[in-house]
Amino acid sequence: MSAPAISVLLPVRDAAATLPACLRSIARQSEPDFECVIVDDGSQDGSLALARRVARADARFRVLARPPEGLVESLNAGLAACRGRYLARMDADDLMHRRRLARQRAALDHDDDLAAVGCHVRCFPRSALGPGMRAYEAWLCSLRDADDVARDAYVECPLPHPSWFARCEVMRTLGYRDEGWPEDYDWLLRARARGLRLGVVPERLLSWRRGSQRLSANHPAYAIERFTACKAHHLAEGFLAGAPRYVLWGYGGTGRALCRALAERGRRPSHIVELHPGRLGQSIQGAAVIPPEALAKLPPTPLIVSVAGAGPRARIRAALARMRRREGRDFVCAA
Repeated sequence: MSAPAISVLLPVRDAAATLPACLRSIARQSEPDFECVIVDDGSQDGSLALARRVARADARFRVLARPPEGLVESLNAGLAACRGRYLARMDADDLMHRRRLARQRAALDHDDDLAAVGCHVRCFPRSALGPGMRAYEAWLCSLRDADDVARDAYVECPLPHPSWFARCEVMRTLGYRDEGWPEDYDWLLRARARGLRLGVVPERLLSWRRGSQRLSANHPAYAIERFTACKAHHLAEGFLAGAPRYVLWGYGGTGRALCRALAERGRRPSHIVELHPGRLGQSIQGAAVIPPEALAKLPPTPLIVSVAGAGPRARIRAALARMRRREGRDFVCAA
């Protein structure tokens, strides 16, 4: 068989309840030139048998059965088995819109400078969504192009992993790592550090299941503090490389957590920018607390804005623009 244009990489572990609907959503894609590589990670619930039945009936589906070694090992094994020029990620409890592969392929065919794209998502079931997840969904759907992804890469993971559609050689070159934090966010920040452009197809092409049974809701590698550790690592290796001191804007819960994680990597704030009148003029961890207008008096120092909420960040970005501070060069937002 000739190699397909697209390989859908689908890791599976005990997903018999959701896998049939997931596979049907892949099978009905309007883009015909694809294969789906199902990597079973030692399932015990009938997922492997189900996947093999589908593969016997539809030659576009292939099954790679493996012992239970974990998601990162499954992803790397699947990468090695994929034959397509493009790679689309998918999770076994999610659903593809019928035109997802076609629309994302068109985006990469149209722009040779894009290494990968995500897409907008609709989270389901809606009854399982709390205010935080609804806000995250809205933020994801506010990102519309590669500039948005680059600007907000340290705010949250801007491209949900099962929405990725990438050039296969790029995925293989970077591969996945198990560093004790989210492997997808780590991949995305490493890609960004290499200057790769990551974009968005601004259409809801993935139904993204949320709930207490997902790996991201239960595995310690996906706890909030591990996301923060991932951000701190990449900030220390990138934006703060060679700069042991930085200015931190914001010392709420978000800023405090990032400050602690950066301190573990030898990066400490020289000053903390705050609006709270009770903190101004004080010292926090040896850093002087100053108002925003005092920034102009400081020597050039990398600035990290660690403030939760899109509205407050927008206002801070506007204030820094008036000070002629350039995002990405002079400051980054890392919520």
